[in-house]
Amino acid sequence: MDLRGKNCVVIGGGKIAERKVLSLLRCGANVTVISPFVTVVLAEYSGRRRIRHIKRNYRKGDLGEAFLVIAATSDEEVNREVSLEAPCLLNVVDAPELANFIVPSVVKRGPLAFAVSTSGASPALAKSIRKELELLYDKEFGIFVDFLGRQRKNVLRGIADEQTRKRIIKQISGPGIIKKLRKEGLEKTKNSILKRIKEAKG
Repeated sequence: MDLRGKNCVVIGGGKIAERKVLSLLRCGANVTVISPFVTVVLAEYSGRRRIRHIKRNYRKGDLGEAFLVIAATSDEEVNREVSLEAPCLLNVVDAPELANFIVPSVVKRGPLAFAVSTSGASPALAKSIRKELELLYDKEFGIFVDFLGRQRKNVLRGIADEQTRKRIIKQISGPGIIKKLRKEGLEKTKNSILKRIKEAKG
């Protein structure tokens, strides 16, 4: 979803709300936080005008101009009120039955992204699986995927024969390349791929 420039409202100012706000900011959203109190991080973002902080409890009418709303309070009654009023996309943390969309647990490594969801059945399990994926796929994988993207373009532009192109792309992107990357490291794997492409070009 493209949230650039969209008005997004987060109800709540605790640690969970903080994580949601940071995710929205990374997507380029305009974020308003409604909460009497916020975390140190959110207070800092408010002070730098990265977010707008309305320092009070949620009130009916607060969501009129929102494109997306996240209710991240520990007060079930407030979350229910937000759910009844929201005229837009709504996520209610730990209460998917009150929402019209759920947010997967995401691992980002450059252009590589994993989204883990239990469809609201167990957000804690989704978080545990996400942590496993973070260990299995470190930052090196993001660098490698970015490199692969450039080499794929290189192959498509530089090799005229279609069958050769398909063969090389399969070789540099197939399951064996992940094993090679884990075993030999980033630089050796990149050099091996560059050598294959150079040989294919003749």
